[in-house]
Amino acid sequence: MDPVLAVAIGARLRAARDACGLSLSALADRAGVGKGSLSEIEHGTRNPTLSTLYALAGALGVPLAALLAEPGSRIASPGIGARLLDATRREDGIVEVYLLHLEPGAAHRSGAHGPGVVEHLLVTHGRARVGVLGREVEVGPGETATWVSDAEHGYEVLGVAPVEAVLTIRTPLTDGRGV
Repeated sequence: MDPVLAVAIGARLRAARDACGLSLSALADRAGVGKGSLSEIEHGTRNPTLSTLYALAGALGVPLAALLAEPGSRIASPGIGARLLDATRREDGIVEVYLLHLEPGAAHRSGAHGPGVVEHLLVTHGRARVGVLGREVEVGPGETATWVSDAEHGYEVLGVAPVEAVLTIRTPLTDGRGV
């Protein structure tokens, strides 16, 4: 990760934690992240993974884009990468748009994002099994899947080709938090 991006993410994370009135320890406990790791992320000296940022955003009750610095920001975890294309806030909610890349064999699990959060995935290359765990669907090139992501959900590559997809996440504004 670009060091400038790491510092910007750390500053946004610290500001979001402060806005929620949480101590470093409290956020670390809520997100299941080590306190030392969280401190290093906030200071920009540790590169957070996509999974870690999702956990922190969920614990703070904010969309992932609220922690990313700007469109074009790239974040990754083993086997999966995401690039923020756009984040738009309207009076009724926030829409985040990401370009996803999943390597063959990748299986990514994500915790619940919050009430009313909806994900839409358009696969442009490869095949994947996606959605709420236990209710996943298979999608291939040109196909879409939509699910309410208020429960654990995930993405799994099927076959030997990588998956490229466009993901939109719509978060309703219910308490004034967000991007």
